[in-house]
Amino acid sequence: MTEGLTEEQRALLESWLGHYRVVRDHSWPLQDTTVLQLETAYGDQVIIKASETSHHIRREIAAYSRGLPGLDGNVPVMLHAAPGAGLLVTRYLPGAVVAGTPAEDDAQTYRQAGELLRLLHQPAGTSGSYLRSLSIRTSSMLDKAHGLLARPVLRALASAIAAVEHLPVEVVTTHGDYQPRNWLHDAGTIRVIDFGRAELRPWVHDLVRLGHQQFLGQPGLSAPFHEGLGRLVDTEEEWQSWRLENLNQAVGTVVWAHHVGDRDFEQQGVRMVERVLDGFEPYPG
Repeated sequence: MTEGLTEEQRALLESWLGHYRVVRDHSWPLQDTTVLQLETAYGDQVIIKASETSHHIRREIAAYSRGLPGLDGNVPVMLHAAPGAGLLVTRYLPGAVVAGTPAEDDAQTYRQAGELLRLLHQPAGTSGSYLRSLSIRTSSMLDKAHGLLARPVLRALASAIAAVEHLPVEVVTTHGDYQPRNWLHDAGTIRVIDFGRAELRPWVHDLVRLGHQQFLGQPGLSAPFHEGLGRLVDTEEEWQSWRLENLNQAVGTVVWAHHVGDRDFEQQGVRMVERVLDGFEPYPG
């Protein structure tokens, strides 16, 4: 199961870990990253991520390097990293992925997930250019969505993007893919993994996936999450960010899923687009 590693990556692992054996392959078929659970000769369990092409590993290394204060024991600990070689080693976190288990429908899961996100969202200043930059990137994705979305929908999306006011926004450390597939549950404790999309953004970015998935028509999950998070979207700056983050992630889902041939996920993106153009809000009724 180490066939996906380069000679440089294997050499680095041997220098860091000594002798090891592969316990499990956690790699995703549609991703260009090898993810392996290893056990060292001393019995330590670690997770390694390796890729020659993915920028996600470098993002994850940057997130751990900046620090995740207050989250000790609930997020992976970086042990070794070589950004140039595309290699990261973290301490193994026990637990099962929440997605697809009874924990995905448990209000306590979402209360804890909200509490963890509150700790993750460390303030990092104000950006006067974030919304303008995101508008430009989202508009450029519309060109790639031709043929995937109807022309009237593309025109409506262009108008919606143009309507977003480019206000200065507060940015925080965001996870970037905050949802049950990146949460672990272990004897009632929720932990968070996979910081490959972590970046400094407005905090509402981390609400979008949940809003279009687990929170749809589920106030019994949304309410405890926001109780744990301790905040709601309630300023004009946050509403402008919310609208644009939704536009970006909806169109991005359609384009990326089509590119990798994931038809079901592409249709999920189409439904996201429909909801966003219909005035989608972060709190289910």
